[in-house]
Amino acid sequence: MSMVEAIPVTAIEVIPTKGGTAVFLVTAAKTIVIQVDAMIGEVLQAAQSDKQPERPQSHDLMLQLILGLDATVAQVAIVEVKDGVFFARVILKQDGPVARKIAEVDARPSDALILAIKAKRPVYILRAVIEACEDMSETLARLRKQS
Repeated sequence: MSMVEAIPVTAIEVIPTKGGTAVFLVTAAKTIVIQVDAMIGEVLQAAQSDKQPERPQSHDLMLQLILGLDATVAQVAIVEVKDGVFFARVILKQDGPVARKIAEVDARPSDALILAIKAKRPVYILRAVIEACEDMSETLARLRKQS
């Protein structure tokens, strides 16, 4: 993934809706929205507020497995949108005493975003995805006022 064609996400806003949860990804260029189910929305909100569940969840397990392999989440990228479905990649980095590796792993955007939030790592959106999506900045501003 070329960072020249990637735009950093400056804010992630999670807003419950009647049909699930709207996840607004804010960039300097545009704000896009990804719809997720309500349960994933709750996990995203908990990750943003650093709330720890009583027992580890799947995303906690994923992060512990990554760390257990002496790797880290380097960044997350929303890399494609096709027929309203978004695709993401988690970029993992391993700096071992013998070798250095970088791996890109396909992921659902919701899972990738949760990992990025929990690991406190940056999120990017490829320019082609930004260009293919409607700007939802006004919708987000309207929803903020309603809250």
